[in-house]
Amino acid sequence: MARNTEVAADHDAPPITQILAQFVAGHPSRGWSDAVDHEAHRTFVNWLGCAVGAAQHEAADAALAAVRMLEPAPQATVLGRKERVDMASAALVNGISSHTFDFDDTHLKTIIHPAGPVASALLALAEHQGSSGRELIDALVLGIDVSCRVGNMMYPEHYDRGWHITGSTGMLGAAAGCARLLKLDARKTQMALGIAASQPVGMREQFGTMTKPFHPGGAARAGLMAALMASHGYTASPKALEAPRGFAQTVSTKNDWSQVTGELGQRFEISLNTYKPFACGIVIHPGIDACAQLRGQGVRPEQVERIELKVHSLVLELTGNKEPQDGLQAKFSVYHGCAAGLTFGRAAEDEFADEVVNRPDMVALRRKVVATVDDSIDEASVDVTAVLGDGRRVHVFVEHAIGSLRNPMTDALLEGKFHGLADPVLGAAVTGRLIEACWGMGSAADVRRVVELAVPH
Repeated sequence: MARNTEVAADHDAPPITQILAQFVAGHPSRGWSDAVDHEAHRTFVNWLGCAVGAAQHEAADAALAAVRMLEPAPQATVLGRKERVDMASAALVNGISSHTFDFDDTHLKTIIHPAGPVASALLALAEHQGSSGRELIDALVLGIDVSCRVGNMMYPEHYDRGWHITGSTGMLGAAAGCARLLKLDARKTQMALGIAASQPVGMREQFGTMTKPFHPGGAARAGLMAALMASHGYTASPKALEAPRGFAQTVSTKNDWSQVTGELGQRFEISLNTYKPFACGIVIHPGIDACAQLRGQGVRPEQVERIELKVHSLVLELTGNKEPQDGLQAKFSVYHGCAAGLTFGRAAEDEFADEVVNRPDMVALRRKVVATVDDSIDEASVDVTAVLGDGRRVHVFVEHAIGSLRNPMTDALLEGKFHGLADPVLGAAVTGRLIEACWGMGSAADVRRVVELAVPH
């Protein structure tokens, strides 16, 4: 019976590998609205700031040390550093650094961080071959559309099975974007997607470790290699995504094919992208926002007897670590996020430093946070009450946290975030010029002029 069901499923599935390949190869340059194009630039700005900001992190050091043992040819730049390595290794390391602070973009419908795999692969390839900025932006929009549409098709069942959806769809977006940048025809693009489909990267078990940011880096490298191999005639199943034993039906019990094909070329998933004001798991953001608002109302940590937190069950599933031991673990602790919001009024990377996480006052305040599940509250919302020592109760309900689609970060806030990340690496003056160059990427004659600004001198 199972075998017959599988055959029927194959007949029912549309040829989405072919459909996506034709879309990526044939969609016209800038074949979308000005709003979508601007969002692509916002995505690139946010991604590049995150990548440069974490360039000196020990995770980047370790990854680059391993890469250099392979004696790579100097084809592409490691952002925020002076080293140059081969394209695939640059995609890997830049993908890692862009996600190390957990400060990158989020497609809220799927919790995919789409730029990490796609932009990391594209910039490495674009730098090597001297692509124009317009070619890069076009490929970014299309690559992100592929990864997020596939994510829409499988979410949440795929995620619930334990896959880190950023990595396990990112290799498809990276392959699609690189195929576009290489100007592959529809057939070779189809092969690139097929090769990438055999390389899903990442399990949720790795959250809170250096291996979580490896997932977008690994996906970037896998997608780039898939496109390069396809460009030289390497073949794959033409139905690698939809076949009964192909990617989608192997890694997910949900396969809503219409999420891939619906309004293809008319609605672009990058328009639903969001950017983090806080350097941690996205479901913590409402709690941080609420506690920062409490601080704005005059509540101070020393006054607090208890912080009562009502959240959706997903928040504790993903970020229920009550006693994080370091910064990486704290990024998945709603308890630390709330303590940081109340103590500092913010939660950028500095607030997740190991020494801050282990400060006695932060440990004590975290332990005063009492979180209870209330699934009548949306996973993007939070209900917080600070119970003070004098008996007062101060209440905040956040429906849409700063950085969400309903309450987005402005361009100016993105620039401020970029400066906060990149100034310590590049200096404020160079960072300012780099930001300006990123906003003008769509009209840049050669992306290498932008990359040059992202290297310390």
